[in-house]
Formats: sequence, C-alpha cells, structure tokens
Amino acid sequence: MSELRFVRLGFGAEAVEYQEAWQKQREVHAARFAAEVPDTCLLLEHLPVYTAGRRTQDSERPLDGTPVVDVDRGGKITWHGPGQLVGYPIMKLPRPVDVVAHVRRLEDALIHTCADFGVETSRVEGRSGVWVLGDPVEQRPSVSVGGLSLDFDPRLQDEEFDPRLNGPEYAPSNAGQRREDRKLAAIGIRVAKGVTMHGFALNVNPDNTWFDRIVPCGIRDAGVASLAGELGRDVTIGEVLPVVEKHLRDVLENADLAPRPVETATV
Repeated sequence: MSELRFVRLGFGAEAVEYQEAWQKQREVHAARFAAEVPDTCLLLEHLPVYTAGRRTQDSERPLDGTPVVDVDRGGKITWHGPGQLVGYPIMKLPRPVDVVAHVRRLEDALIHTCADFGVETSRVEGRSGVWVLGDPVEQRPSVSVGGLSLDFDPRLQDEEFDPRLNGPEYAPSNAGQRREDRKLAAIGIRVAKGVTMHGFALNVNPDNTWFDRIVPCGIRDAGVASLAGELGRDVTIGEVLPVVEKHLRDVLENADLAPRPVETATV
C-alpha cells in the first residue's frame, strides 16, 4: 500500500478538544475518499472527555451525570485525556472492508510498541485492544486493596453488579494490584465508503482513576493499565510517539490488504 502520512495535531498544552479532532477526522476522511490525500494517521492528546460508541448502555455511563460525547464508532464507552496517545488512522481499504483485519493490524503495531518499552502485551479472545494479562485466578491474592476478600467475586456471579458503587477494591484503575487482565490500549473504529475513521488510545501515563467513573468498554471483570504504571517509572508521550509511528508504518505500509471474504450461497 501507499506511504502512510502522519499529522501531529497537538500534545500537552496544545491538547486537542474532542469535537475539534472529530471534525478534522471528517475533513481528512472526505479528502481521502476523493483521493486528494494519502492514507493519513492523526496523532494527538485530548482534553479530558468521555466518549461512547454505538453499543454503550446507559448503565455504563458516569453515575453523576458527567457529560458524554456519543460518537459513530464501534465499541462502548471510554475516556480520553492527558497522558494518553490517541491515533486516528484514516485509510482507504479494499471493499468489502475486512474490519477485523484492520483492528488486528492496529493491535500488532501497539503490541510491538509496548514490547519496545519492555511491557509484554497480547490480545484477549473476544475483546479488542491490547492487554496486560493477569495471573491465573487461583494465583491472585485472596485479599485485594482495601482489605476486602475477593475469594468470592460478585462480578462473576451478578450481572447487575456495579464496581463503581463498591470502592477501590473493584475500581478498574486498581486491576494491576489485583493482578487481573488490564487493557493498555483501546481500539474503536468506523468504516464509511471504504475509508476508516477513529482508531486507538494508548495509555502512556494518564490518571487512570478517570476510568473508575464508568464501566470502561463495558467490561466489568477487568481493568485498565498504563505503560508508566506497568514499568513503575515515568514515561512521556514524547518518548512513545516516534515508536508508535515506526510500528504503525511498519505494519500498515507492509500489510497485504485484501477485501473481506464473502461467502457465496451454494445451491
């Protein structure tokens, strides 16, 4: 495929408001569809915001009525903000678009990025994104933060259990202390007219307690992580940015793109 162009929209004090970035995506998407620009990846840091994909349920939104931006991507609710590197690859793909293959390529690039920083990550079956795997259940501590025994985990027995009402023992940001699976990078995309939008959010060094006010990605039995948290040291967006660009370029430019296989009915 053609060379991938990177556009750095803003970081730190120049972090980009979500609606502004969303409008920029639309503009680049229209230009890519018209073949006026090459495949383009927008890279940025957002001001704090909750965004909800099309499958988000009301029970997963903030309990205190904090505003949420409803967006046209797949997936559920998440948070964007300082310390998180967000990428929006806007690419023209063969039709019918193989959405799963596109998501897997983004995961590959982020898994390689994390490996360069010494953090081993992988996929979790049935759940998109990049994960730090926890210990097997039988090897996890029987008592978690706050002194509550988790030998009987209500999240696994009660479909209506809400971790937001039960203190830090079940907070997504404390999944590492519980040695549970925790998501380091989230992925949610949309494809319109054969061109992708939205993309990934890689937690570099954010305040992950922002995630405790929602049910991140609709997942109640796992949590969130960051590169800084896993490494036990500060990691900056500036350190990670060129590494992400390198691996996105390696994976996306060298991808063997093919349309999604379509099964034909047999008579």
